[in-house]
Amino acid sequence: MRRLLVWCAFSSLRINEVADRRDTGINGESSFEAGLLERAPGCEVWGYDFTVNSFGPEIEKSASLKARSHFHPWALGGYNAHGSEDDPKYFTLDALMKLNGVFLSFSDFIFCWSYWNMHVGHTFIDVLKIDIEGAEFDTLTAFLAANRPRNSLLNTKLPIGQLQLELHAWDDYANFAFFHDWWTALEAAGLRPFWTEPNLVYVNYAKGAKPQLAEYSFVNIRGNHSIVYDAREGDAAEL
Repeated sequence: MRRLLVWCAFSSLRINEVADRRDTGINGESSFEAGLLERAPGCEVWGYDFTVNSFGPEIEKSASLKARSHFHPWALGGYNAHGSEDDPKYFTLDALMKLNGVFLSFSDFIFCWSYWNMHVGHTFIDVLKIDIEGAEFDTLTAFLAANRPRNSLLNTKLPIGQLQLELHAWDDYANFAFFHDWWTALEAAGLRPFWTEPNLVYVNYAKGAKPQLAEYSFVNIRGNHSIVYDAREGDAAEL
């Protein structure tokens, strides 16, 4: 499945904050996204897939769910290429976070009470779901680099709560040395895998295919979210 990026923030996890969830690769059906919206009334979903023009019928045919969804036919990658001549348009995850959000109008007391618009963007993603057919390696490498602190003594803190990822260990990505370094970089940034499932459907329908695809779920142990942080106590949970 060609899934790009989805993100969502749940009101039950981030009280009084808009839910963000990004998912890439819609491919004609959006049952996962629809399920999130139905179960979390305070959640909004942002989805991207350059191979289709909208979410699937599970969202498009429901006015209440569609009102809390946002779709663009863009691609997620490890670089930005979204000029007028670029087709498809590629965005890094960091660029999409800065692009999304709300516009706030505020009064500037210094400049004669004039009003200015400030783009806020998204600062946190509760659930990030990525399925981009091998581009996840460059995409997440760029995301780690964008959030790496300048002080090498400080730990990287990613602005996500959970990561739902399909890995495509094809071609050079199956090289053990490369995969080891990439995986340990995720762990060093605070991501911990807590569930996995091999994608045997791909092996069954793709003749001669090897079991090179797997679904993984990660939790960010450094994220400021309710899975690892109890705001009432003010301390991170021990994992």
